[in-house]
Amino acid sequence: MKTVLITGGAGFIGSNFVRHMLTTHEDYRVVNLDKLTYAGNLDNLRDVEENPRYAFVQGDICNGELANHLMQNIDLVVNFAAESHVDRSIMGAEEFMRSNALGVYTLLDAARLHGVERFLQVSTDEVYGSLGADEAPWTEEAPLAPRNPYSVAKASGDMMARAFAVTYGLPVVVTRASNNIGAFQYPEKRVPLFVTHAIDDLPLPVYGKGEAIRDHLYVTDHCEAIDLVLHKGEPGEAYNVGGENEANGMEVVEKILGLLEKPEDLIQYVKDRPGHDMRYSLDSSRIKALGWAPKYGFDDSLRLTVEWYLGNESWWRKIGESASYREYYEKNYKNR
Repeated sequence: MKTVLITGGAGFIGSNFVRHMLTTHEDYRVVNLDKLTYAGNLDNLRDVEENPRYAFVQGDICNGELANHLMQNIDLVVNFAAESHVDRSIMGAEEFMRSNALGVYTLLDAARLHGVERFLQVSTDEVYGSLGADEAPWTEEAPLAPRNPYSVAKASGDMMARAFAVTYGLPVVVTRASNNIGAFQYPEKRVPLFVTHAIDDLPLPVYGKGEAIRDHLYVTDHCEAIDLVLHKGEPGEAYNVGGENEANGMEVVEKILGLLEKPEDLIQYVKDRPGHDMRYSLDSSRIKALGWAPKYGFDDSLRLTVEWYLGNESWWRKIGESASYREYYEKNYKNR
């Protein structure tokens, strides 16, 4: 029986992936290492916490002693652990560099010392920078050109992962995905923020004119892609994972309001994000050649996401009413 270490497994995508691995691979054990910062939430995993093939460890990926202890009995590593919100990185980048760069190094070094079979670094399309409206989607050969502190920190982790593959021969693979939506996403992000505010008839803060374009990927599609690359990806390579669901901010907010039958006068235009990347788009040909393709189009992805938040109000209200969330929200949107 193989054991996979999933770091950041109490977060949004990580918790979905923990559930995916336990369901899909009955001969795998899962160890979930999570620091339980503001976005790490064990409520995301209540349905699996009694599974005998699942174990939770609270800890920091920057803790080398802990990483080395855990790696002694690990076959595969999937690293989700990261600070992940651009707005928070603009407020203060130090923790982003610590987790997203130094933390990746710490895990890679422990994996190297203990000879793990495969290390998958979960990254983002944001490391490529910003595309013009008419530019072709990024391939994996596109230069990394991050433009905000979050994406700079993620690109640093990507480059360190590749360095360990080239220098030490560590079997590392990297996935770079577009914007995920789905169950258990922390409500500071655009889609769950719009959904939860619309449910409560609160203003939906749209940055600038709502022109920034993102590609949307349903979280279970992402989990299947990571699983495939973990097992069949070429060591040393990166794989783009795009949902092929591009939409700008206005299209997103209007669709959400339509699904919830809410009026458009809830839309509130606010000052744009500094240095806002205007478009992300990925060419996913490489992972498609392995046999993956997204199952969910934009409308279905958004509908399923809205339905989940409607059916799980106790989950997001607990977060939204917390002092830490209110403090962040006031700080980010004050004077905008």
